[in-house]
Amino acid sequence: MLPIILATSKTPFFISGGVLAAWAVVLGALGLRSPSFPGDARGQWAVMGISLVLALVAMGLAVYVA
Repeated sequence: MLPIILATSKTPFFISGGVLAAWAVVLGALGLRSPSFPGDARGQWAVMGISLVLALVAMGLAVYVA
């Protein structure tokens, strides 16, 4: 049932794109407020990992619903 919903609606792509855009705004705001953001290497890897996952989900949904 889920693949049918995804194939007939572009809403999941729009939601994932919105989440990715909101993540970018949050990262920008945090980076401007704190020069040491995201801190140590663990924080840097966490930010990169979350960003990568969000981007891959958005791109995957774009291809899937196109």
